[in-house]
Amino acid sequence: MDGLRGRIRLTGWGALLFVMSIVGIGVWICVVAAGSLVTVFVGVPLTLITVGWLRGLANWHRQWSAEKMGVEIERPYRPIPEGSLATRFATVAKDRATYRDLQWALVNSTAGLTLSILPFTMLAASVFYLSYPLLFTLTPPDVFRTPFGPWFTLDFAGSFAMCLLAPVWFGLFWWTTPALMRAYTRLTRTFLAPDEKQRLALRVAQLTESRAETVDAQAVELRRIERDLHDGAQARLVSLGMSLGMAETLLASNPDAAGELLAEARKATGLALSELRDLVRGIHPPVLADRGLDGAVRALALASPLPVEVSVDLPGRAPAPVESAVYFAVAEALTNAAKHSAASSAWVRLTYTDGRLGAMVGDDGRGGATQNPGGGLHGVERRLAAFDGTLVLASPVGGPTIVTMELPCVLSLAKTSPSSEMA
Repeated sequence: MDGLRGRIRLTGWGALLFVMSIVGIGVWICVVAAGSLVTVFVGVPLTLITVGWLRGLANWHRQWSAEKMGVEIERPYRPIPEGSLATRFATVAKDRATYRDLQWALVNSTAGLTLSILPFTMLAASVFYLSYPLLFTLTPPDVFRTPFGPWFTLDFAGSFAMCLLAPVWFGLFWWTTPALMRAYTRLTRTFLAPDEKQRLALRVAQLTESRAETVDAQAVELRRIERDLHDGAQARLVSLGMSLGMAETLLASNPDAAGELLAEARKATGLALSELRDLVRGIHPPVLADRGLDGAVRALALASPLPVEVSVDLPGRAPAPVESAVYFAVAEALTNAAKHSAASSAWVRLTYTDGRLGAMVGDDGRGGATQNPGGGLHGVERRLAAFDGTLVLASPVGGPTIVTMELPCVLSLAKTSPSSEMA
């Protein structure tokens, strides 16, 4: 932060961090004390409670680092499963992040405490020496007349010489405050950011969860396809077979009735084919295979009841599974915009940067959208998670709503020129 106001703000945050450092050592003592009682049953819930305090304090510092210093610090904790106290305690006790938090609380109460309070100390010193003559006048004779010991005594005129120390301390405050707070942030990140083992464990946990959700999603999709086939095309084909059988029986005795049955059979054939096409389109739209993600998204925009502006800047084609995932994600976002947002227009952006395919869908509606478990966006998030993708929803009340999706992938060499049009 530049300027005096920025340094004053950092100094205020430093004073608050100083207080939080003292709180941290208190929390550390509570965790250690609770942990020493685990042989007694009461120690298990106490440990879970105090570790929760410790993690809350650590997360507050992570949030401060991200919001005030622009340094993101990931949360390395393993998810605590639902279940018995013993299961939850075992998860916390085996988590490396718990012990790194304890180490951080100790270091933060010493080195962190010093770094955080130094800006306030130097600023206070500059104010103190600037007001030295006033303090000399207002205090008893023995307080400020011997600042360097009994061998040197100040008089009133000499007290003004102490003011010369004010710019020295203020200069130190000015030049060192940003560096001190950056050092504090680096110290925090060193202990609170996940190490390589934690990153690997988190990655394995994420992949395990993603795989489980993908398997569940595939099972749900297969049941949907089976239900659609059973209730739709299969039922029509069974009816078609019965109609043809009856027509065969009546062909000799009642040709007119047989003709009517054959006409009904021909109509049922058309309906069955239409339902099969719809079913195939829901699995993998033909336009996606023929024209790629660009053409498929433009087809979605044309079919939307809202005017949709589409902008595509892709230097090639993504793998078919990735294209399919992005296509259905965009389709769900546009459907939500048309149904729930009361928007007058929407837009879609497809980009590719640093090995990640990005899709943004926005509308000018009323906002306030939420991502509920079991909802459409939750299903999209699970679909993207299978490809290590992410979904972020931004929808303040009053709008606009923006859904941002990213997936890592490698594009083929087929060229798609940057383009933009209103569908």
